Amino acid sequence: MAVKGLDKLQKKLKALPDQVRKDIHEAMKQGAEELTQMQRRLAPVDSGALRDSIGYTFGNFQADNANVRGVTAGSKIGDTELSVTIHAGDAKAFYAAFVEFGTVDQNGQPYFFPAYRSLSRRIKGRISRATTKAAKKVAGSGK
Repeated sequence: MAVKGLDKLQKKLKALPDQVRKDIHEAMKQGAEELTQMQRRLAPVDSGALRDSIGYTFGNFQADNANVRGVTAGSKIGDTELSVTIHAGDAKAFYAAFVEFGTVDQNGQPYFFPAYRSLSRRIKGRISRATTKAAKKVAGSGK
């Protein structure tokens, strides 16, 4: 028994992962930008080193100097293109965790996790919509 349109369906299914990966990567990048911008706005500024150390990295993050990095999102299959880590702290801003969480003598001035809690639902929704949109785009294409 022959299935009508099987070739078209197989092509669409083959195209799905690439399209989905591209769209999800873009949604993750947009979310990472939005999150790090808010964290920079919330970070207390003295020399600006802490603010300037806040960033994000796609792929396998090497925590050379970053000492606050509680936000890592990514694929469960180890796809480095779909893994992003938000981080703060470097050689100049080694005190990033002290500022976020405080010390025995100093109260914390949270900037990292409040931004995450504020934006996480929006970012997750954006990634979910990108996945759905990519799947519909591939399914609806005449390839």
